[in-house]
Amino acid sequence: MELGKIGVWQFLDALPSPDAAEAAKRFEGLGYAALWMPETVGRHPFVQSSWLLANTSSLILATGIANIYHREPGVTLAAQKSLAEQSNGRFLLGLGVSHKPLVEGVRGLTYGKPVETMRSYLQAMENAPYSGLAPKETPPTVIAALGPKMLELARESSEGAHPYFVSPAHTREARRILGDDAWLCVEQKIILESDLDKARAAARTTYQIYAPLPNYRNNWKRMGFSDADLDDGGSDAFIDATFAIGDVGNIAERIEAHLDAGASHVCVQAVNTRGQMGEVDWLAYEAVAQALL
Repeated sequence: MELGKIGVWQFLDALPSPDAAEAAKRFEGLGYAALWMPETVGRHPFVQSSWLLANTSSLILATGIANIYHREPGVTLAAQKSLAEQSNGRFLLGLGVSHKPLVEGVRGLTYGKPVETMRSYLQAMENAPYSGLAPKETPPTVIAALGPKMLELARESSEGAHPYFVSPAHTREARRILGDDAWLCVEQKIILESDLDKARAAARTTYQIYAPLPNYRNNWKRMGFSDADLDDGGSDAFIDATFAIGDVGNIAERIEAHLDAGASHVCVQAVNTRGQMGEVDWLAYEAVAQALL
């Protein structure tokens, strides 16, 4: 798989399936290399991927991420190989351990030690039988990795890492741990908005979704932020470090900063200040594509 440098990370669950397919085609037409989609309590990520792969011709579909607690390893392997074969190698499997409040509080499952659980899951996938027609090439896997131990596991047991909600400083440290060869696919939230107060308010609304989740909070502290930075909607310093805010030039500079710090791929997630929360901000995606693609 030749994964280009710039992709999109976007929720599409609110769109009817035909509209989601049109959105994927539009991202493809803009020149983005990949479309990353999450798994929470919405659409099945592999069913959604199959639909969008069938409606595009060159776009890579990536899960960012598929929750390992939602299916046993052999089922995940079968989905990965099936999608890779169907699409001629355009499916990228991103796996993650999610967060204890979601796994136990929402799903009623038991949350294990993150690194140990992910290691066992990857080993079980590797050992699982699969008798279907295999794809031409072994399909790649990346894992959601933030801390040093999970990044080390990503280096040892997968193609690389997919860090979420981080800064270029984190990217630099992640590259140091991963070494030169592993993929480093970094998510970056962007807000195309010249009014700084308005942009920061939108960033704080988005931040509140993630603020209670311990894996993110622990990582932000590793990044050097204090409880004071993370409480009450986040300090300006925290918001400005983790969101790319301003005109397209500012956003392009942040993307380039990740690439300069060692990212092999940056997937941008546009926070929309002009429409409903979660609505695709085509103005932002088109501006970034025009500037960088």
